[in-house]
Amino acid sequence: MSVIDVQLPDGSVRSLDDGSSARELAAAIGSRLAHDAIAAQVNGELTDLNRPLHHGDRVTIVTPASDVGRDVLRHSTAHVLAQAVLRLWPGAHYAIGPSIRDGFYYDFALPQGARFSDDDLDRIERVMRSIVAEDQPFLRSEYSIEEGLELFKDQPFKVEIIAGVGDGANPEDAGEVGGSVVSTYANTPEFQDLCRGPHVPSTKRLGYFKLMRVAGAYWRGDEKRPQLQRIYGTAWESKEALAAHLVQLEEAEKRDHRRLGAEMDLFSFPGELGPGLAVFHPKGGTIRRVMEEYSRGRHVAGGYEFVNSPHITKAELFETSGHLEWFADGMYPPMELDDGQQYYLKPMNCPFHMLIFKARQRSYRELPLRMFEFGTVYRYEKSGAVHGLTRVRGMTQDDAHIFCTREQMAQELSDLLNFVLGLLRDFGLNDFYLELSTRPEGKAVGSDEEWNEAEATLGDVARQAGLELVLDVGGGAFYGPKISVQARDAIGRTHQLSTIQLDFQTPQRFEASYVASDNARHRPIMIHRALFGTVERFMAILIEHYAGNMPTWMSPDQVVVLGVRDDHDDYAHQVASALRGDGVRVSVELANEPLGSRIRRAKLEKVPYVLVVGDEDVVSRTVGVNARGANDPERGVDLEEFRSRLRVEIAEHGSPELSRAT
Repeated sequence: MSVIDVQLPDGSVRSLDDGSSARELAAAIGSRLAHDAIAAQVNGELTDLNRPLHHGDRVTIVTPASDVGRDVLRHSTAHVLAQAVLRLWPGAHYAIGPSIRDGFYYDFALPQGARFSDDDLDRIERVMRSIVAEDQPFLRSEYSIEEGLELFKDQPFKVEIIAGVGDGANPEDAGEVGGSVVSTYANTPEFQDLCRGPHVPSTKRLGYFKLMRVAGAYWRGDEKRPQLQRIYGTAWESKEALAAHLVQLEEAEKRDHRRLGAEMDLFSFPGELGPGLAVFHPKGGTIRRVMEEYSRGRHVAGGYEFVNSPHITKAELFETSGHLEWFADGMYPPMELDDGQQYYLKPMNCPFHMLIFKARQRSYRELPLRMFEFGTVYRYEKSGAVHGLTRVRGMTQDDAHIFCTREQMAQELSDLLNFVLGLLRDFGLNDFYLELSTRPEGKAVGSDEEWNEAEATLGDVARQAGLELVLDVGGGAFYGPKISVQARDAIGRTHQLSTIQLDFQTPQRFEASYVASDNARHRPIMIHRALFGTVERFMAILIEHYAGNMPTWMSPDQVVVLGVRDDHDDYAHQVASALRGDGVRVSVELANEPLGSRIRRAKLEKVPYVLVVGDEDVVSRTVGVNARGANDPERGVDLEEFRSRLRVEIAEHGSPELSRAT
């Protein structure tokens, strides 16, 4: 028998008999790997373990305790969910069931319009566990489109997916189909699902899962299509990982910015405005103002020029930029004015900044030119997709666009990344990794040479930052690749924050130029950068990161002063006046309610410091300090000492919790 050589991730080569599969490769490497293996990546393509290997293949064995492995587990568990639902509701129609972040879902239409209830989840879970115990194999088959249509003739959603294969699959079907053939996985003769895979070898590799909730979902996300019922679940590689995730979910629920926003009177979403459009109340407005003012100050120190642009523009601007070609689905419909002239609400600030650059002739001496704007933009999110402040229709981007020469590009990107990371750390986020998003195939403009140069430059800059770097193949914008800063919050969740995009294309589309030292005109390089991402989303992330206990410098009310009795109110006002002189946001709660009630209210509002003053404090010019989260108050603290402590804490972006820890 002939022998083939395959390459492993560490660069070593393993020899196998011709026709060997990834499963046999895992066994040849070691019994532990053979036991853990659930799938393989062959030349970058994710496949089942039983796929035959060929000479020269580059192979990675996929195990459950990896991001790729968890996706396989979750997608496989979604199939088990569908099989369980069909056992309990014969004749049900099943749609799609992809893996998602931390879990999976599956969409169904039950016979006679029946509805799932939350009580049904336990029943479904029990059937799923029996399927797991049956050790059913996942067996892959391939069919022609005609055969696939016949096979799923009683499943209208599958038929629609298959019918679209020849025309190019809908992006929502990414986990269901691929190529020009219909691939399926059968677990038993009674259950077969449309899927391109891969899957775990058998259902016994599953089991650490939990169904979470039932929700409504329109087919294809289209409100004009049938409304289906969606079951969400989570699945993990071990009992411990599942338990840790469920604990994290409990903590996340306590920290939900929507609940805290209402409790702390920060913002609301009036029904009169429509979905995804927030109004900020005075306390939320204060947090937002502090965030923006601090950012402005850092940008001034960083050499940025402040600009401003209108909220609407004629369609021609977005035709030139390419947004109407590549981003129209995310834009609001046009308004027709001025005898049929179409105007759009802006979804991006970058074309406006490009016009500012072009407003006059530019010299190389002006470069790099760094423009910055808190620019409000509008994007049409489907009503079912909006989510608190994290997914809105009207948002404010802290948008910067840097115009530089090709020679300045690498250094400017490096300085920019350091600036971004430094400002995020100032807001209390410290655990980062970077993601490099590359050219989106079929959705990109520009030459291969330009994309290769842009990706290589960004990759070098990202690696020099000394952080973990993850590759996001095909995730770049249509005009260029990007670095995304991914930040982990206090409970370990990951959020995409700042993005830095390198763009050779927009200056070409707008025919922008500068006069170089050789007196010839050259194209500038354009760097796009959103630091917060959006002010709204960043604020939501901070609220959840701090569980509403904002650092003292960001808290809308930093101090509240309470007199024990009404004859202490004059001194309470004196204390407040002294603190206001230090720039502290302070209020006085008059003694027209019991002291305990006023203290409890201030604590519910998560005020960093509640100062209580009584007879001895009036005489000695002291205060009783109730620090947020402290079990016991401090009595008789000299007012000047407290003022000094508070000034330092605010200047250092501290909090009562951090002060106690140090």
